[in-house]
Amino acid sequence: MWMPSQLPDIAKSMRERGFRGDPKQMANLATAPMNAVVKVGGGTGAFVSDQGLVLTNHHVAFGVIQYNSKPEHDYIAKGYIAADRSGELPANPDFRVLVTTDFDNVTAQVLKGTAGLKGKAYNDAVERASKALVSACEATAGYRCQVVSMYYGAEFYRVRQLELRDVRLVYAPPSDIGNYGGETDNFMWPRHAGDFTILRAYVGKDGKPADYSPDNVPYVPPSHLQISTRNVKEGDYAMLAGYPGITYRHRTAAEFAQQMDWQLPSRVALFDGMIRTIETATKGNADATVAYASQMRSLKNNLKRAQGELEGMQRSNSATVRAQDEQAMLAWLRGGKTGALDVAATLGGIQELQQGLATAGALRERDQLLSTIVGQTQLFRSAVELQRRALERQRPDAERRSGFQERDEKLILGRLQQVQRRYTPAVEQALLLDLVRQYQALPAAQHVAEWDAVFGTDPAQTADRIAALYAGSTLQDESRRVGWLHADARALTAADDTLLKAAALLVPAMVRLDDERDTRDGESLRLRPTYMQALIAYRKSQGRAVYPDANSTLRVSFGRIQALSPRDGVDYRPLTTVAGIAEKHTGSDPFNAPQPLLDAIRKGDFGTTAEPSLKTQTVNFLTNLDTTGGNSGSPVLDADGKLIGLNFDSNWEAVSASWAFDPRYKRAIHVDMRYMRWLMAKVYPAPHLLRELNLPAQ
Repeated sequence: MWMPSQLPDIAKSMRERGFRGDPKQMANLATAPMNAVVKVGGGTGAFVSDQGLVLTNHHVAFGVIQYNSKPEHDYIAKGYIAADRSGELPANPDFRVLVTTDFDNVTAQVLKGTAGLKGKAYNDAVERASKALVSACEATAGYRCQVVSMYYGAEFYRVRQLELRDVRLVYAPPSDIGNYGGETDNFMWPRHAGDFTILRAYVGKDGKPADYSPDNVPYVPPSHLQISTRNVKEGDYAMLAGYPGITYRHRTAAEFAQQMDWQLPSRVALFDGMIRTIETATKGNADATVAYASQMRSLKNNLKRAQGELEGMQRSNSATVRAQDEQAMLAWLRGGKTGALDVAATLGGIQELQQGLATAGALRERDQLLSTIVGQTQLFRSAVELQRRALERQRPDAERRSGFQERDEKLILGRLQQVQRRYTPAVEQALLLDLVRQYQALPAAQHVAEWDAVFGTDPAQTADRIAALYAGSTLQDESRRVGWLHADARALTAADDTLLKAAALLVPAMVRLDDERDTRDGESLRLRPTYMQALIAYRKSQGRAVYPDANSTLRVSFGRIQALSPRDGVDYRPLTTVAGIAEKHTGSDPFNAPQPLLDAIRKGDFGTTAEPSLKTQTVNFLTNLDTTGGNSGSPVLDADGKLIGLNFDSNWEAVSASWAFDPRYKRAIHVDMRYMRWLMAKVYPAPHLLRELNLPAQ
């Protein structure tokens, strides 16, 4: 997962694998093809026309599809094709397309005032400097900026992104194509999913980012990718650019052990419980099922990911391998042949880091549950956000916690506005009850007085308490909910609304817990660079390349289309075809291929999109590219920079790649652009879009 700026240094390796472009150009975010690659919602996408068309995954845009769906016009089940631009449907208000324009090293500015500081003071100094850099960066309207850490606090970069706020749904296949195989096939190979959706970004008539308006015009991107019309095969060069979320490959051995021993098993139990609760609460209720479709899909994906990550780490013996590597690094340090590193100071810093991490682990169950309670609810989260926003507004904007500054107001407003499309009272109360009872079961030392005051400590009474909170609240009314956004803390505290009153009691406790976490995070931020410097120096002494862990910034991976042999006697080809769709079809979810698709497969009219060697239509393909969460929707390019695939998944054997990259097993799974072209030409036709994409109509 290379930073674009690192590509010129590894140009030889790229060319050896078949790349025919200029790695120096790939390092320039202001030129093609990198300025066509964008962050879309929680994933990645790419501009594919000069009129703002954005190609991403069906599952990345699923929230947009769900937001526009109702039982009487279920675009999840039936798909959607806008006949013209007037028919393109607005995305949920907090959905964004972000175009990275600048990526500047600001390490000196961020660390300038940190000398001699520890804990929360260190964290606050980094935060103040970062906010000042962000504020200056966002002085130009329409841009969203952030300061990100590389190598865990050793380096800092300021990222500047054009924030496109008016995004619309243009083309989505039915879910039985976009999510063919569902959770059964998720993270599995062979796959047969048409996991793609086309959106369009709009701006105001002045060409600047704007909120949704019928008068807005399509955004004209600085460049866009051309979808390839040539055939691809095993061994061909492939390259992917995108925004991988988070990887943990440079964490300590103790953190690897904790991930395997506690984090993943607890996450599996947590997600599984929420899924069962929502399934029970929505059973027989079509409106509730649609409202919670996006949340359920996310939970099921995260559950299976956690299960696969645990199995993968066990298969690769990740904790033991990492512990051995760490011990070898420490032995190398003690050997003294470390160049400019101060051995005693480095060993002392590493020991201090490890002690701090052990202390933080004592509160892990509580912190996980409290964040889940807020993050997985809608109305309850709205009450908390409103009270927290009012509390933070009492301070100067630069001193407010990130997420509650003036720059965040539109995102908060968007979340408040979309509640109605993602919420029903019975389901949320059932989910909240289950999560609160898990919190109540924690040891007394992990309890928080304010949470106990709101929800009580007797699980038998919790359901009545939660029912009373919702019965006495008017936040279910959108106009009232949104109306509180600009109220001051005094008005919100005095509000005769049970959810707001509860949140008023909880928010000060949340602030206190945040401050405690800032102390721990500040120490980690101060000490991890010492660990990383030792790790980088040690690995370089072995001739091993080092790139920073992923952190939702633009990264590039390169390799080739490659088969997989994960176990003895098991050999997977790298291409699947429509024959597999018909073979898997059962007529019921998750293998219920739409009749138009089955008819087209039987007809066998594949035209120019057919794979010559297979004499049929391809669907998905495998590469050995390095991906993780956030890479969903990443464009896969050939040796000439043309779009041949769309990343959407990893294989089961490699789900643990966010912690440990094992090239024996790691594969990425992509939608073959030939399949998308065929669907748009022959199955669910959109000739007007094919023309805009500069593709033959077959």
